[in-house]
Amino acid sequence: MSPLGRQLYDDLAPLHLRMEAALARAKDVARGVEGELTVAFLGAGAGTLTTAILSTFRERCPGCDVRMRETQFGDPLGALRSGDADALFTCLPVEEPDLTVGPVVINEPRMLAVPLGHRLAGRRNVSLEELAGETFFGVVNGAPAYWWDFHIPPRTPSGLPIRRGQSVAGFQELMTLVATGQGVSPVVASVEKYYSRPDITFVPLTDVPSADVALIWRTAAAGTPRLEAFVRAVRDTVAANGGPAAF
Repeated sequence: MSPLGRQLYDDLAPLHLRMEAALARAKDVARGVEGELTVAFLGAGAGTLTTAILSTFRERCPGCDVRMRETQFGDPLGALRSGDADALFTCLPVEEPDLTVGPVVINEPRMLAVPLGHRLAGRRNVSLEELAGETFFGVVNGAPAYWWDFHIPPRTPSGLPIRRGQSVAGFQELMTLVATGQGVSPVVASVEKYYSRPDITFVPLTDVPSADVALIWRTAAAGTPRLEAFVRAVRDTVAANGGPAAF
């Protein structure tokens, strides 16, 4: 693209986004999107984009109330499948035939949560390969095995096993077990911001992939006005932000 073309694109892109948002808002109002929408979230949800997403949706659909409810990683998809939530912000991967993965809202690096005084506390970074002698944690209830294995790897990159100790159901339980020296745990970077405590420190984890948070919904519910309007609000907010938020 020529410099002139790039300048024209940069000048017109914000206008194009505003026009798309205005059309979506008019469409939602015309369709009478109203009632109640329940949005579940794991951890920090959509992070710093949460407020902007809800503001966009409420501006477009003032007749629709949004209820937020927290889920735990012991059963990260249960609220959707039970019908207690219409949509869910949760960490990927999600590879379920009855669920649709929508827009990614956050991309996060990974950290290792360790208790103060641990041999790795104070390190600038740590490799997963160094953790073969450490204890991670299992998970209770209904988290898919592939999901937990991504977030809490059972082996190092070279194949050495990493022992799993006590099973946990939620972040506060996990943090308490780490703080009391019962193990260490890979976490996403937002945990340091939203779940930090004085007896735990966080060390960047270098040889694991970053984690995405996306909006998920039941495939069978696709096409319902409230859900469609919310998905559009999420997509538009992410686009206006320049892409998924990063920690």
